Amino acid sequence: MVRAKWEPPARVSREECIQTSTAVLSRKDIKVIQKEDVFRIHAGGMDWDIGVMVYAPEEVAHNPVGADGKRVGVFLLHGGEGDYRAMEKLAMLLARKYGYYVTSMTFPGRLYLHDPSRNWPDDTIHPDGTVRMPIWQKDELITPDQYDVISQSENLTLRKKYGSRTLARAKAGSRFYYRLAGWPLAFEEAMKEVCRRHFPVSDFSIYAHGHSTGGPFVHMLCQRVENVAGIIGIENSPFGYIFGKMKLHTVSADFSWQDPFSDLYIRTWRDLARYKGPEVLGQEGPQALLRLPMLIEEIFAEWEKAKSKPQFKAEWMIHFGIEKELKAAALITAERLKLNREEVEALVTKYVGYTRELRGPGVKPVPPLFFGIAKDSADHPYKVYQEVVIPMFAAMDPAPKVRVVQFDAGVHDYTEPEAGLPLGIAPAVLDAWYHAIMGGYFLQ
Repeated sequence: MVRAKWEPPARVSREECIQTSTAVLSRKDIKVIQKEDVFRIHAGGMDWDIGVMVYAPEEVAHNPVGADGKRVGVFLLHGGEGDYRAMEKLAMLLARKYGYYVTSMTFPGRLYLHDPSRNWPDDTIHPDGTVRMPIWQKDELITPDQYDVISQSENLTLRKKYGSRTLARAKAGSRFYYRLAGWPLAFEEAMKEVCRRHFPVSDFSIYAHGHSTGGPFVHMLCQRVENVAGIIGIENSPFGYIFGKMKLHTVSADFSWQDPFSDLYIRTWRDLARYKGPEVLGQEGPQALLRLPMLIEEIFAEWEKAKSKPQFKAEWMIHFGIEKELKAAALITAERLKLNREEVEALVTKYVGYTRELRGPGVKPVPPLFFGIAKDSADHPYKVYQEVVIPMFAAMDPAPKVRVVQFDAGVHDYTEPEAGLPLGIAPAVLDAWYHAIMGGYFLQ
């Protein structure tokens, strides 16, 4: 008799979230080794320094074997504001409570390599008008003469959600310009190198999760690494071309994000405010506006802590599937590398392909996907998954297995504490992932 594969519920009530969270947090801790892995890769004709934090049980015997007979490895990516530290709570839960071998990778350029604490100094916008810059290579600094600072407020659709936006626009021909054109190649190679270094194909199956902006990148990874068995998601965006369609529903029908590849978005307290509004509306209702001064104070207090994270973003063109800018970035990279015509065409195809599933003979199919969404999510409403996400996955050939679970608690930052949930909905989510991995959900 063939045992039925575990299937997730469509919905997890708040009461169930609390009960499961209590049970998970009461599990005996497994002793864990935590170590940083910083290494250099070469991609697109340039060197890039990549930072990863690794969490693994002290004893290999505590690393469980999944339903497919291989050890469980988890590949994590943070969201748009952070580095590997943003995933610390989730990573420690995965390693301590379940014994998984976990890697948490930082986006290229996001790790502050000049201080062991990895805390970025000062604020993102400096008193002299200069702004915080990525560190793609420890011994290379991007200097103010390589960019212009742009303040953007004329797009009312964007301003309603993001407020006035600050951008650092790279000057053509500068090192900053070429870095902004070349980072997609580094991102792909960095993810694949993490998997090579930590998850041998013969031993591990990898389950990948990318929070928010990290989502399209783990989707990119899932077909490019042989032993990625599936996506374990909570508040993670899908492929970029699908997320772009989602935004038409969650922002407005005329939404269009066309930032040039040469623009680096500089985050401020406004990026906390754009999440705070929808979250308190869901938790408290319209009366939350009656304590608006208090909410503003909370946002500024949170920013004082948050500004030690990177708080800049270049990943829009993959996150939102902006093909025009991906083509432009590919052409600039090709010109710098002096590629011939055939090589240029291949590079453009490669860049645009980062936003969607790979297709064709001999290509690894998209593996099973498990999406979780929080009750008061600003970016991932359940209705949009029903109307946009699930149909777009169903249209793929072959169509992957997709399930969406609505958790009736929590916000976009799913480890954020709330009544009865000291680590948010994260423990309840991890319990669902455990049953999916051990119960055969990801078996093809």
